[in-house]
Amino acid sequence: MSLNYMTPAFIIERDKDRCIDCQVCVRQCANEAHKWDEEEQKVYSEDANCVNCHRCVVMCPTRALSVRRFPLEFRYNANWTPETIRAIYLQAETGGVLLTGMGNDRPYPIYWDHMLLNASQVTNPSIDPLREPMELKTYLGRKPDFLKIKNGKLLEDIPPQLELDVPIMFSAMSFGSISLNAHKSLAAAAQQVGTYWNTGEGGLHRDLVQYGDHTIVQVASGRFGINPDYLKAGAAIEIKIGQGAKPGIGGHLPGEKVGEEVSKTRMIPLGTDALSPAPHHDIYSIEDLRQLIYSLKEATEYQKPVFVKIAAVHNVAAIASGIVRAGADVVVIDGYRGGTGAAPLRTRDSVGIPIEFALAAVDTRLREEGIRNKASLVIGGSIRNSTDIVKAIALGADAVYIGTGALIALGCHLCQKCYTGKCNWGIATQDPQLYKRLNPEIGAERAANLLKAWAHEIEELLGGMGINALESLRGNRLMLRGIGLTDRELNILGIKAAGE
Repeated sequence: MSLNYMTPAFIIERDKDRCIDCQVCVRQCANEAHKWDEEEQKVYSEDANCVNCHRCVVMCPTRALSVRRFPLEFRYNANWTPETIRAIYLQAETGGVLLTGMGNDRPYPIYWDHMLLNASQVTNPSIDPLREPMELKTYLGRKPDFLKIKNGKLLEDIPPQLELDVPIMFSAMSFGSISLNAHKSLAAAAQQVGTYWNTGEGGLHRDLVQYGDHTIVQVASGRFGINPDYLKAGAAIEIKIGQGAKPGIGGHLPGEKVGEEVSKTRMIPLGTDALSPAPHHDIYSIEDLRQLIYSLKEATEYQKPVFVKIAAVHNVAAIASGIVRAGADVVVIDGYRGGTGAAPLRTRDSVGIPIEFALAAVDTRLREEGIRNKASLVIGGSIRNSTDIVKAIALGADAVYIGTGALIALGCHLCQKCYTGKCNWGIATQDPQLYKRLNPEIGAERAANLLKAWAHEIEELLGGMGINALESLRGNRLMLRGIGLTDRELNILGIKAAGE
């Protein structure tokens, strides 16, 4: 057996004066980072097992615990960083692909933070959202070139639309990658706030059919859980081509997470790995995609808008143009900081482009081609707060998806070990002893509160700009100014520099 060169990533510090050996930490840690010594009648720690999820720290009744990085100093080398060295040690030991959860955590520029919003002053008075109405309602779907109206009535039906009370939806996270209680939380929150949640590629659990009016059902390459009832259960259908965390990569749900309920919902054998191929095996061209879009519309009697979700890549504008011309009602673009339950580390950190650039490029291309009204634009990929949303809408988005932010609202502490199925917060797990830690009623309240809080802030920001309707901001890049950006970056974003 070769020598293991790996040292713990984190060290658990236990205040012996505070610790009462109550074993709460032992019972709470699914990673067995805390253990009970029967002979000594004391709790001790296994630092190597700690993923720094904070569960023990939060639950400790005497606040006796803290976690910090393991104090190991490598010789400084700007090229061969400690993370790089540890990755090589691990792969040399296992011969396996490095996996990770959540989104890209590299210190690349966050372009939302390099854009500032305009504010009204003397000539365009601001609006007080507490005293004047503010309109955040958003409609997603294909818009006609013009409306035929006679005597105040429409002479023909418009294409199906989704009506959102706030321009925020919960993004696709499958049952299997996250728990049923997490799905229940998001579904109930979407219903409370007047928006939508996305099933992801894992099908729709029977307990969630009641939320169908606020559900987007997904059709991915594995086609898990798809049948006519599934397609008709949701308010819209999303075809997933790619996602920001792993463009060009399929999905893999380990058999350990395919319990009885996941098996029934996905319609796959109990305990088997659920493998999603990288491509849809019936889509190799825009023409093939068009056939699937209209097959889904036909299956649902043209009553539901069809989304197409792609990852943000270098030629995203041309791809989006083809998707719109293929008949999609909504184009979804997922940036390179988008989260995931499991992704190859090198793919997550090295493939794709920032969502800010992708959004600006797609909105510009569709406007130049005169087809911007033919589809709505929804973006995702680490939307962190209300100002990100306002900036996204000014760049051209109709609405945004949030995933990681929603999970943080439910209690996620970003330990990035979702793929292990040992989520101590009951979110990214199928272990019945773990997922019951997430109360879906409390989770729904927290997720709904997040959207309500952001909606209030959006109203305040709009009011400060002298705008009383979100529609007036959409695609209005004059309301944005860049700071700390190069001329090339400003040109791609289509905005002016601060001071201009």
